[in-house]
Amino acid sequence: MFFMKYAVTAATGKFGQAAVKALLEKLPSQELVIIARNLTKAKQLFPHLEIRPADYDSEVELTKALTGIDKVLFISSQPGGAVSRDIQHQNVVNALKKAGVTYVAYTSYPHANSAQASLAADHKLTEQLLQASGIKHSFLRNNWYFENELGLISGLAQTQTGAYWADNKTGWALESEYAQAAANVLLMAQPKEIYEFAGTPLSYEELAQAVGTATNQTVTITKLSHEDYVDSLAQTGLDHETAALYASFQIPNSLGDLAQPSDDLTTVLGKQPLEITAAVANLLQN
Repeated sequence: MFFMKYAVTAATGKFGQAAVKALLEKLPSQELVIIARNLTKAKQLFPHLEIRPADYDSEVELTKALTGIDKVLFISSQPGGAVSRDIQHQNVVNALKKAGVTYVAYTSYPHANSAQASLAADHKLTEQLLQASGIKHSFLRNNWYFENELGLISGLAQTQTGAYWADNKTGWALESEYAQAAANVLLMAQPKEIYEFAGTPLSYEELAQAVGTATNQTVTITKLSHEDYVDSLAQTGLDHETAALYASFQIPNSLGDLAQPSDDLTTVLGKQPLEITAAVANLLQN
């Protein structure tokens, strides 16, 4: 009996775990393969699934792990590793092609082909590599996760005050919603090439208001200059370098990369993403 083989790379991360959970709601376990660097963690998380070891640093390992797989959810790596992300992603694309994978869904960056933030560069390159590979593909251009703002959200809930420096809007949605959408696309017979996944574009002021509503408190958030925002983080005990790093997380917002609306996430999920107050409450409860 023939059946399709699906694989999720970087499956032990939060996104990967959520995607695997979503896929198992629709797939028999024998059709799903876990690709992971940390075998111990993978075996603990997925004791009843097939697990194949592979590191993005090794094209050879990846090729072996992906052989016999039909469709792959390629979850982008985190930047800043010993091997640069552009090289890691080149390894993955090379391995996908050598292994004969027929389709890949890749977690990318909003409007990666035209985005201004430096964070988009590796994603733009990876999209170009996939287009040149000849492998059928979809780009899952995920907007910002609510989880990226957990520090701010928790701080607002605890002290009723907070600050920000970037004043454009962001299409936040929960990481689990992006992962569910990724699983849905992977299972489609005729997926689109590009999905701009995003929630309703909202401001930091609206995020603070949602925290106030979710916690039944009066919450105040203040817009600062970038320099003053870094200083305010340093005053909490962070060294200047770490404070500057945290402040840099708002650069995509400041450049407008995250502000463009799209109904792709709603369409693929078959429902609206959680409204902002409900999403904030979800984060604070977990």
